[in-house]
Amino acid sequence: MSFIPTLPRIAVSANRRHLVAEDGRPFFWLADTAWELFHRPTMAEAEEYLASRQRAGFTVIQAVALAELDGLHTPNANGDRPLHDDDPARPDEAYFRHVDAVIRAAAARGLRIALLPTWADKLPFGGGDGPAVFDEVNARAYGRWLGRRYRDDTNVLWVLGGDRPARTAQFDHRPIWRAMHAGIAEGLGRKPFATYHPSGGHSSSAWLQDEPWLDMHMLQSGHGGGHDVPVWESVERDYARTPVRPVLDAEPNYEDHPVNPWPTWDPANGYFRDHDVRKQCWRSVFAGGCGVTYGHHSVWQWYAPPRQPVNYPDRDWRAALDRPAAGQVRHLRALVESRPMLARVPDQGVIAGDAGAGPQHARACRGSDGEYAFVYLPEPRPLAVNLGAIAGDTARAWWYDPRTGAAAAIGSFPAEGERTFTPPPGGPDWALVLDDAAHGFAAPGAAQAG
Repeated sequence: MSFIPTLPRIAVSANRRHLVAEDGRPFFWLADTAWELFHRPTMAEAEEYLASRQRAGFTVIQAVALAELDGLHTPNANGDRPLHDDDPARPDEAYFRHVDAVIRAAAARGLRIALLPTWADKLPFGGGDGPAVFDEVNARAYGRWLGRRYRDDTNVLWVLGGDRPARTAQFDHRPIWRAMHAGIAEGLGRKPFATYHPSGGHSSSAWLQDEPWLDMHMLQSGHGGGHDVPVWESVERDYARTPVRPVLDAEPNYEDHPVNPWPTWDPANGYFRDHDVRKQCWRSVFAGGCGVTYGHHSVWQWYAPPRQPVNYPDRDWRAALDRPAAGQVRHLRALVESRPMLARVPDQGVIAGDAGAGPQHARACRGSDGEYAFVYLPEPRPLAVNLGAIAGDTARAWWYDPRTGAAAAIGSFPAEGERTFTPPPGGPDWALVLDDAAHGFAAPGAAQAG
């Protein structure tokens, strides 16, 4: 067996709200979307991509073994197809040796792979390219085979689903997913960390809230519905459910994705750009998300001519690697990690004034003991906040730039009553950080000592 780099496995935190590594360190899910990673790029291109995501501060890569874009019949870059005769009980060794190599290249760069065993269009009535090849028996066999194969790959996180509901009026897919999960667990010899990627505008909680195998809820705020889809409401709903699970938006609007392209795109709608991405990512995390997933519309599909484009990409995948939001989302991770992360709870009570709606809607969170508070302002406007949200005698205030990660001190104030803060020029969006001065935190975004 080739060398397998190891990373600490990921699990749910003791309070069931966040993620941790098995060594106890908090883990922030900052994923990139690379659905076709095992299917379209060469190994050299995959290495190029992984290096770019390591540099950009991502922690997770979301990718699919049996890919969406004719993943069964169109061979990978090496000319291999994943299954013999479309039979999940007969995986192709050559195809999966390439999958092995990519997973281990990611681990060598400190990246986890959120591995979807299949896109959900391979299930009955799954739609898409298909074809439907799974039933309960072969799903369990395929899951067992994958579990055995990746038993020692500690950077693998398991994601069932793939842009589809888990139950429709036509078909209940949950028995197949249960069987696949059971097979994975049998192959691993332990319970895997597992979640489910849903269809657009939905959450895994719609069908799987009572499933004991599910460790974390994923939702997809998606690319339809225009700008400023209220993802914070979806996160709030899942955060409030019992049993308690971590939750995150695993597919907000992709950078450079056309707005509302279905059924036919009107170019007047334009594209989602970096500000759109930041707004959705920051607000979902401050609403209670244990992390978030970024995506670029050209990267997920590995678009480059002469490939057939999906939904009007405006550049090729290489040109997309260094787009603004791809380099900016790391500043959200840095801010969250610079304060006690496992103590973070959503709290709109930090905002004393009007939180606003749509493009102006602000979100707040704080440390559970009042040691800090964050407020994200998507548009520049004065905002009244409740300084009493800070537990100590003195609140130290900062502006934090979501585009650069730069922090600027505002001043220190008695931790009582309300105060209005006006963001500096140069936005449009800003994060206000309030600290209990007694804790002596470093500047927002700076690594914590120890």
